[in-house]
Amino acid sequence: MTFRIDPFFSRRGFVALTATIVLILMTGLRIANPDFLVAVRELTFDYYQRFSPREYMPAPVRIVDIDETSITEIGQWPWPRTKVAELVETLTEMGAAAIAFDVVFAEPDRTSPTQIRASLPPETPAIVQEALQQLPDNDERFAATIASAPVVLGFAISDQLTGRTPLKKAGIAYGGADPVAILPPFSAAVPSLDALQQTASGIGSISVSLDDRDGVIRRIPLITSDGTSVYPGLITEALRVAQGASGLIVRTTSASGEVDSGTPAITDLKIGAFEVPTTAAGEMWVHYTPDKSDRYVRAMDFFKPQNYGVLAPLIEGQIVLVGTSAAGLRDIRATAIGELVPGVAVHAQALEQIINGQFLTRPDWASGLETLTTFLVGAVFILILPIVGSLGTALLGGIVAAVLIGGSFYLFLDKGLLIDPIYPSLSVFLVFAAATVMLYFLTEREKRFVRQAFSQYLSPDLVTQLEKAPEQLTLGGEIRPMTILFMDIRGFTPISEQLTPTELVTFLNTLLSPLSDAIQAEGGTIDKYIGDSIMAFWNAPIPVPDHAEKAGRASLAMLRIVDELNEKDAFGFKARGLKAQTVQIGIGLNSGDACVGNMGSEHRFNYSVIGDAVNVASRIESSCKAVGANLLVSEETRKQAPELAYLEAGEISLKGKSETVTLFALLGDENYAKSEDFQKLAQTHDTLIRAIEAGNVTAAHGALTAAQQSASRLSSFYTPFAARIADLPLAQDESSAAS
Repeated sequence: MTFRIDPFFSRRGFVALTATIVLILMTGLRIANPDFLVAVRELTFDYYQRFSPREYMPAPVRIVDIDETSITEIGQWPWPRTKVAELVETLTEMGAAAIAFDVVFAEPDRTSPTQIRASLPPETPAIVQEALQQLPDNDERFAATIASAPVVLGFAISDQLTGRTPLKKAGIAYGGADPVAILPPFSAAVPSLDALQQTASGIGSISVSLDDRDGVIRRIPLITSDGTSVYPGLITEALRVAQGASGLIVRTTSASGEVDSGTPAITDLKIGAFEVPTTAAGEMWVHYTPDKSDRYVRAMDFFKPQNYGVLAPLIEGQIVLVGTSAAGLRDIRATAIGELVPGVAVHAQALEQIINGQFLTRPDWASGLETLTTFLVGAVFILILPIVGSLGTALLGGIVAAVLIGGSFYLFLDKGLLIDPIYPSLSVFLVFAAATVMLYFLTEREKRFVRQAFSQYLSPDLVTQLEKAPEQLTLGGEIRPMTILFMDIRGFTPISEQLTPTELVTFLNTLLSPLSDAIQAEGGTIDKYIGDSIMAFWNAPIPVPDHAEKAGRASLAMLRIVDELNEKDAFGFKARGLKAQTVQIGIGLNSGDACVGNMGSEHRFNYSVIGDAVNVASRIESSCKAVGANLLVSEETRKQAPELAYLEAGEISLKGKSETVTLFALLGDENYAKSEDFQKLAQTHDTLIRAIEAGNVTAAHGALTAAQQSASRLSSFYTPFAARIADLPLAQDESSAAS
């Protein structure tokens, strides 16, 4: 009988179709570019920075830090504007090129005399009110100070309408499309007081990110828009003011010489002598260094004249950013390299990059390249899968992924380019996985068909073989060296008489299940269950080189299992007070050539083993009771597994055999065979066997007594030896001694 399932080309067609559908979906998903893909891509770029952060290069950028110590010494923030004015005066005198505040002075100074007078109760003496009125206003003092200093004030982007707009200090020109039509508009802003804005040299947005997807600052906007006007960012203004430039130039794709995809995008910004590449939304990728103390100077130190000699060289010609690292002021940001830094430090690092020309860029063609790579690599894999197979395709996929990731990382290190290798690699993996899953599904369908069709009359092992190679389903057998096991329950009839049919089935399941597990654990094949018996064999259908040893180990395990079941009354005989309290089994093993294969007719057959070696094994098991041993093996089995512990049972006549055969009782594994107790018993037993063979009754009696004393648990095994000795004729000298 032959068997054939779905043709190869049909299966390959299903696999290719599935892989193609997955590839189309993955390509479409990349084109759609949902937020979660953006998040994965940006996380990849974060890890690039963590592996290779930007090397710190000194730049004329300094942070005046309103830290915890400064707040403790000078007082709670916000400080009086007179104090801030004093700070500005000192920085200006020291030669700061620009002083940019990463804070917003949105409300009047609460410590100003004007504000204090307004908060006084009506009954306050007039003289006090007049005195306060005569004092200069703090905000006016601050405005006058910044009018003569290169100060850049900040404004914050807000989602709550304030009715106020920032003033524009910088002239903004553009080449190509109007940036207002490109930039995402903010809804509202919180600027500094008008009086302060009027006198400032520059005004810029202090917002470090317009995209707060996960709280990590990866890009910083250089320009922003409210939908009608374009405003510079804080660092843009700081750089402009430091150079004395009057404005900046925004360039878009239509004016940059790049291919215009139809959607205008900002490409770069020219700020005085510096050209800064940007994202389509006018942002700059921040390439971080680990935060360094070299950037910071404590604000409190500028209020101590004795420090001026040390501080002046640190400030002269520098772009000074005034900000806070105090945790209570809630301006701590997460960076791409996993650090938490003050927001002002993000501005400082961005300025350093611009000045040193250490840019990260993601070109506008990067997205198209990634989409094209996704499709082309996936298509190639679909084509080669049927040719090189799953393993070859998986290996090639690993190589391609390594090349993509390695190439992307190289471009990051050498060119500062941000190209995503993860999505194309993941897409290839999913295409391969889909093809593999479909192939597995189709293969499993074939296996289920085979199992459903033939499991009723084929052994489980053969069904497994047929699942792998259905063409093997033909009649026939082969001669193999085998080890065959027969097991039988002793006294099964009395046991069955005291049990109901249901109880009898439960009893057999309780016993035969663990015994079968022990056989299979040693690589044996269960041939069949014959009532209360088990027939099993080794070395088929899977070759087992040490089949005799494994059969011996399995048999010893079976005896231990029976002892354990009896000890814990697993059958419930003792608990129910039944006459039969324990269960005993007999096992026979024989090794020899036998014919194994599919036996039967064209329409019904079974995987089994036949031959004289099988018959001998069955007869050996039947001899266990007469010999007084639970486990007997043939001489051939002993020869093939000599390391186990055996005692010779003598020459035994087997039913149906004209000649006697030498059998051996198997008592334990190789550890027991090496033990001192067994070595002593084996020597005594050998003396007993040799004395019986020589007909020396006296020596045989002595050896038997010594053996019985050495191994009392083998009393039933030695009982037949006493009968054999009794049947021996007395020698002449022994007869005289007896008289």
